[in-house]
Amino acid sequence: RVGQIITIRAKVNRAFKTSMEVGIKVTVQDVLTNDEKIVSVAYATYVAKPVGAEKVELKPVELLSIEDHLEHSLAVERRRIRLGYVQVFQKLMQESDKEDTFEEEDAVSADLTNVQSIELVLPPHANHHGNTFGGQIMAWMETVASISASRLCRSHPILKSVNMFKFWGPSFVGDRLVFKAIVNNTFQNSMEVGVRVEAYNCEEWINDQPRHINSAFLIFNAVSDKGELLTFPRLKP
Repeated sequence: RVGQIITIRAKVNRAFKTSMEVGIKVTVQDVLTNDEKIVSVAYATYVAKPVGAEKVELKPVELLSIEDHLEHSLAVERRRIRLGYVQVFQKLMQESDKEDTFEEEDAVSADLTNVQSIELVLPPHANHHGNTFGGQIMAWMETVASISASRLCRSHPILKSVNMFKFWGPSFVGDRLVFKAIVNNTFQNSMEVGVRVEAYNCEEWINDQPRHINSAFLIFNAVSDKGELLTFPRLKP
């Protein structure tokens, strides 16, 4: 919150042949008691941008502590799970042409949670390569997802996690970014909001040729004035 001190620690857990996993931990410090609490933990995958045509091959990370060895081993498992997600979702998408019958009277239509937003990428939104900051895209995605979630819970939704956030391609200064969000499903005290991001340069905008650059699934819950978790209605797809 405003006035609190946060510390962000990041380190490379493991370097693969051309990619690396960076672990990030965010803690908050109470200025009165000096107590530290974990706010968030994340794992980001990076690839080195080559200067010429050849890919950059990375050197192995030197492991210094027991924690380094543990994260080094877990990085392989996280990579295996991440790559497995893609295959599982492709299989599910191929089988999703069957329409399930849905007969719940009190269910809320998913159409009510449909939200679309457009942002123009300006120089402050980009890094020194001219690419849009990943964190800026994530912030815009969280905003549009929060609006989508609020239409269902009629309250202020609280973001709990961001899953399968992936860059499918870059966007640049001058691009128009279209954010599309919808609540995919509810699970009693939580909901999943899917967000898709498409980019257009001027020519692509005129010809309606979007570039799919990002997707993510954001998990929200909401609390009452008494601090109790709210129960969400069923969603009619």
